[in-house]
Amino acid sequence: MRALVRRPGPRLADGIVTYLERTVVDAELAAVQWERYVDALRSSGWETIEVPPADECPDAVFVEDTMVVFHYLAVIARSGADKRIAETAGAEATIEGLGYSIERIISPGTLDGGDVLKVANTVYVGCGGRTNVEGIRQLAALLEPLGATVVTVPLTKVLHLKSAVTALPDGTVIGYLPVVDDPTIFERFLSVPEESGAHVVLLGGRDLLMAADCPQTAAMLTDLGYRPVIVDISEYEKREGCVTCLSVRLR
Repeated sequence: MRALVRRPGPRLADGIVTYLERTVVDAELAAVQWERYVDALRSSGWETIEVPPADECPDAVFVEDTMVVFHYLAVIARSGADKRIAETAGAEATIEGLGYSIERIISPGTLDGGDVLKVANTVYVGCGGRTNVEGIRQLAALLEPLGATVVTVPLTKVLHLKSAVTALPDGTVIGYLPVVDDPTIFERFLSVPEESGAHVVLLGGRDLLMAADCPQTAAMLTDLGYRPVIVDISEYEKREGCVTCLSVRLR
């Protein structure tokens, strides 16, 4: 198991805010939190591979948005936020160096990796502020020949699809209902009591990487037999980030 990560740059505080009120980011604390996030991946058996810095891009630490990986193919994203398009070059070079085939979303299509939730061979894609219909069409054309089923999900209440929902190892989609447009789209859906509780990274087995500010959801998932691995990412949450955003997991 390998994961791409990218260190936070000096302009993190200038990152784009869409649905939240802008608040001050503690850059020193953010650096510590990033190191602990990476340590949590490594402690769970993941090899971490650093994408070269993109210090001119405030949001570059959210490396998940640069691509969608399905089997041996890496689809390089084209963000609906023009300021983020420059983030992809270093990420593309890194994933290509690992032997993945490369395709790209091209204009007028837009797509952020954070809008893509893979559940086995079903690929849910949020259609909202960062990802448009043409971007989803292009992604489907690339992934469906590889066995994927691409499902469009309306997105009007949060920045990215995975700001609203992620999935448990058994394929159950979990989400915070006030920010989920239509939970009936998902074959199995479980409501969680906290917004950040909707964000989990599958570490392997029953282990789930989760943020520190959703103790009720962590307890709920523990009762279901999962083992939450807790990290504090408060400084990234101030820029609408979550635990999924800070890495690209490769299996």
